Amino acid sequence: MLNNLRPYVKKFIDPLARKINIKPNYLTILGLLIALVAAYMFAMGSLLWGGIFIALSGFLDIIDGAVARNNNSTTKFGGFLDSTADRFSDAFIIIGIIYGGFVGWFFGILALHASLSVSYVRARAEVEGIPCGVGIAERAERLVILMLGAFLGVFFGSNIMSAAVILIMVLGYFTVLQRVYHTWKSMKSEN
Repeated sequence: MLNNLRPYVKKFIDPLARKINIKPNYLTILGLLIALVAAYMFAMGSLLWGGIFIALSGFLDIIDGAVARNNNSTTKFGGFLDSTADRFSDAFIIIGIIYGGFVGWFFGILALHASLSVSYVRARAEVEGIPCGVGIAERAERLVILMLGAFLGVFFGSNIMSAAVILIMVLGYFTVLQRVYHTWKSMKSEN
């Protein structure tokens, strides 16, 4: 869904990315480390700082790819590193939210599983040659939901964060089903 905004975001991000003279892989690692700080903040009970660090980590996740594209420094390893760092970042953040007591372990683990499964299904479909960027809750949507849950939770109570994680779980599994159906339909039409 948020991928539809990509052309508008590029208008603001690309000029900034052209001015950044840092290797994109360094930005990827920095984004991962900041996600780890977000997880720590959640684990220590701070919704506000957890949300702020998710926003910063997400911004770096946008910037690293833009820097690579705009400075002609895209590599296969960079794409692999970015995807791997994203999975670790997602896991760290959700684990921090669980540890901080903002969601019960059962729903937290299911949200983590759903998030990882969304990415796995896409990667597996693309191994079969089927583009699979479909679905209602890709990574950007999940991060926005967690940020909103954190910021709204500061003002309206931590139950909002629990609801955000449960929403991620539901939307994540729905996205997995969308991607499985899309892949099945694409493979069926090839036969």
